[in-house]
Amino acid sequence: MRVVLGVTGCIAAYKSTEIVRRLRERGADVTVVATEAALKFVGETTWEALSGNAVYSGVFKDVPGVAHVRLGTSADLVIVAPATADFLSRAASGRADDMLTSILLTTQAPVLLCPAMHTQMWEHPATVENVKTLRSRGVVVKEPASGRLTGRDSGAGRFPDPNEIVEAAAFFLEHPDAARSAAEQDLVGKRILVSAGGTQEPIDPVRYIGNRSSGKMGYAIAKAARLRGAETTLVSANTSLPDPAATTVENVVTTGDMNAKMQSLMPSNDIAIMAAAPADFSVVEASSKKIKKDGDQGISLSLQQTEDILAGLVEAKEPEQLVVGFAAETASNHDELLELGKAKLQRKGADLLVLNNVSDGNVFGKDSNEVIIINSEGVLAESQGEKMSVAWAIIEAIKKHTENN
Repeated sequence: MRVVLGVTGCIAAYKSTEIVRRLRERGADVTVVATEAALKFVGETTWEALSGNAVYSGVFKDVPGVAHVRLGTSADLVIVAPATADFLSRAASGRADDMLTSILLTTQAPVLLCPAMHTQMWEHPATVENVKTLRSRGVVVKEPASGRLTGRDSGAGRFPDPNEIVEAAAFFLEHPDAARSAAEQDLVGKRILVSAGGTQEPIDPVRYIGNRSSGKMGYAIAKAARLRGAETTLVSANTSLPDPAATTVENVVTTGDMNAKMQSLMPSNDIAIMAAAPADFSVVEASSKKIKKDGDQGISLSLQQTEDILAGLVEAKEPEQLVVGFAAETASNHDELLELGKAKLQRKGADLLVLNNVSDGNVFGKDSNEVIIINSEGVLAESQGEKMSVAWAIIEAIKKHTENN
């Protein structure tokens, strides 16, 4: 895997050092192409030490090797992170006045641009038009995050979490054709509501009933939908994951909290995806004080069932809305998992159901997953791999279901 990482002149350039490290951990051969302005923020020595390769800046380096052509034509992926407003303008204009813009004109590989700039610059009509132009040419322009900017300002334009960029990069390296969907923004106009994580039901102020869900699958779905242009809202329960860029995140704790939030947001969304793992039981009367040990005696807890969030969403949805459920089952084989899923789909009434087998500690907390996606007519798709790849397959299955119904 040959990756060209372009770095432009922005304070966020220091964060891209983490991108180099993590890409190399995944086995990528990374060559850094830095603009002259970028080298004022992070020096050439740092980039070479981290990448293990020479750094390119001007077009007159390695003239006999015609580096601006060789690097572009040999790359499997070109990333520019951070990409400044000036760079977006030059790239959209087809300029070739430095090494990095020249590479963009020679490469046939997927191109992933990760803008970072002040809010007013990001929202300026010129930048908006430049982004639109680049996307029309098949370039993936990742929406920036919102948050603290340079100085005291805050807003859209913040550099996304480097891990999120690496996750997207790894996905496009494995699935280069998917870059077209992301560039086309084929989900623009869609509003997608995703739940993630595991809810917690208090026993006392320090103990709770919960589960092993990390939230990674739900977060991957939200990121995949956002990459494709959907307006995404994530209802997150008790995760340690950073907020995805350009996504509204609503934090909850209990199943009741999640149910109330999902019900309140459902009317304003087109699709609801219940990827969370709500606790099925709660304590009838949680103690307001920590329960103390009493010798070697145990305690008895009286439990009650929590709200069925998925069934509630199905009941509340309008005909044009779509509800997607998840089923984490312990099955001995593929056929048993499928039968359990079919029964749950019929019982819950969801439009689609994503099945995964959690036997032997699979899925929970892992970076990979293996799923079967079904609707009332049967199996729509099966997918396995990193959770971003699985998330993309889930989005594709939703589109397929929508087109056929």
